[in-house]
Amino acid sequence: MRATQTLALAALKPGLLLMPARENVGALWRAQIGIDDATLAAHAHSFAALDDAAFLQIVPKRAFESDKRRAGAPLVIAGSRQFPGAAVLCALGAARAGAGYVTVAAPASAAAALRAHLVEQVVVEFDDEGPPERVVESLCEIALRSSAIAIGPGLGLDDRIGTIVRETIARTDLPIVADASALFHLGKHLDPLREKRIVLTPHAGEFARLSGKGTVKDAERVARLREFVERTGITTLLKGLATLVYDGTTIFINTTGTNALATAGTGDVLTGVIGTLLSQGLSPFDAARAGAYWHGWAGWCASRDRLVGVIARDVVQNLGEAVPEARYVFPRPMQEVFLQPMRRVFSNVGEF
Repeated sequence: MRATQTLALAALKPGLLLMPARENVGALWRAQIGIDDATLAAHAHSFAALDDAAFLQIVPKRAFESDKRRAGAPLVIAGSRQFPGAAVLCALGAARAGAGYVTVAAPASAAAALRAHLVEQVVVEFDDEGPPERVVESLCEIALRSSAIAIGPGLGLDDRIGTIVRETIARTDLPIVADASALFHLGKHLDPLREKRIVLTPHAGEFARLSGKGTVKDAERVARLREFVERTGITTLLKGLATLVYDGTTIFINTTGTNALATAGTGDVLTGVIGTLLSQGLSPFDAARAGAYWHGWAGWCASRDRLVGVIARDVVQNLGEAVPEARYVFPRPMQEVFLQPMRRVFSNVGEF
């Protein structure tokens, strides 16, 4: 049965937000049936989700007296001659998420392409073929003026880049989000990350390699994520229709998103968003779950305006539109607000 509406009594059930039930519940509501919040809160919770109110509590507001670096100064280490667009999308995602000063470090062969597309962001370049140690030194020097690092999109898979990725991460104390190429190079070098403020953001294929346990089936996602995080001690965001984030304490299930996000580059945008949230002081867990929630809403806003052909830049451009204040300042027709195609979870989601 594919429901139009599903009513959960007192508290949500995790299975309703996971596949295969997720695509069959329709719009999901939580009904108050006389069990007060204090009673629910007294029980131990293994799962949690965000709603708009919780999202707004997590994401910091820019202070009135803020300057551009205090607003967030992420360093994006990304791009290559073959994949300059990944760095562009990551940098734009970081900027549109509210960073005041975005620096992009990329190989010299990609720098011209990046500068052609990035006007407000600073692009610095490193040698494509020079000694990795020299590149790491320069990146660590730049990191001294940054407040978080987003690393990996489009960097490439050769051994030299692997050395640069691992050594840069090892030598910084900044919070880090690692994605794409960085995940490839960290696959067999996870132990040093245990003490880092870091979040890994793999899709299913990347997670199969990271975990060393092969393909992830839908029914195994929660168990496999639990096992990996408890073994490695690394906060991990596992992408998917139901994106999961786990830090060893609570599994967050993301309730936003749309199949319009299934297009090249949207993961790079998410990395930029999480990089900015880290640079603004959020923990890896909070940055990952708030970033996933926000990114999912941005995808929905993009698909609302463009029914076919959403691209990653559309998601970037809708990050501002996707914040709760923007979505509800100008009321839309009821069918758009309450019967959304992404089957958003309504009311106060909280823990369950």
